[in-house]
Amino acid sequence: MASSNSIPASKEVATNSKLRVLTASLVGTTIEFFDFYIYATAAVIIFPYLFFPASTDPMTATIQSLATFAIAFIARPIGAALFGHLGDRIGRKATLVAALLTMGISTVAIGLLPTYAQIGIAAPLLLALCRLGQGLGLGGEWSGAVLLATENAPEGKRAWYGMFPQLGAPIGFILATGSFLTLGAFMSEAEFMAWGWRIPFISSALLVIVGLWIRLKLHETPAFQKVLDKQKEVNIPFIQVFKKHSRMLVLGTIAAICTFVVFYLTTVFALQWGTQQLGYSREEFLQLQLVATL
Repeated sequence: MASSNSIPASKEVATNSKLRVLTASLVGTTIEFFDFYIYATAAVIIFPYLFFPASTDPMTATIQSLATFAIAFIARPIGAALFGHLGDRIGRKATLVAALLTMGISTVAIGLLPTYAQIGIAAPLLLALCRLGQGLGLGGEWSGAVLLATENAPEGKRAWYGMFPQLGAPIGFILATGSFLTLGAFMSEAEFMAWGWRIPFISSALLVIVGLWIRLKLHETPAFQKVLDKQKEVNIPFIQVFKKHSRMLVLGTIAAICTFVVFYLTTVFALQWGTQQLGYSREEFLQLQLVATL
């Protein structure tokens, strides 16, 4: 008979394998950035001609198209705050799944949108709405993926684990650029503009399904599980960031702005300038960008 002084068995906490954690964080950001960058390319070479009035001069149409591209950069910090709040309240796993679905649904919807010639002004408005969804999804994904990786990392390995979500950005760009190059090689310009450009957007649904399958098999991170066990969840985590980490928040924001201003000047703006002003073909300039990214 068991002694009354016996110590009850401790609750066993489910853990994630290293491979699953790194794969889930890398695959998720790769999918999200693939979706994000196919829009970036399409905003220069496709959308000005299909989603804006034919009476508009080419430069104005391009500026309008790039304006829809810019919407995501307003949405990204909102998405980071929203999904970050939910992640600190209900857990990393659920919010990462929600962020991936937000991006995936928005991207597939873009591939199914009718053009300006078919529904008029509603076409660019719906395009802008879908781009807003992409921004919200990526804002929640990137920060959440880093938390997933680092909170599952063993002692002394957080920087190493935290590297893998960052690799999703260049890999996503390579896949996005490669998909447009492949399509251009196997179909005529008329076919590409008529329906071929939709393929990367719609096919991203397959990538999202793979990402969801991987992420739904994850357990909650050990760091967040400890918070749950101790019932120390913060009611409004975002306020705590401003109160306790405002200096790091400002410095991190400045660093991110510097990085992405340079990056999108050399990808999105340069693609527009190179193809419309310098006389490069779309395939030539995409190949240059692909080599540069590698």
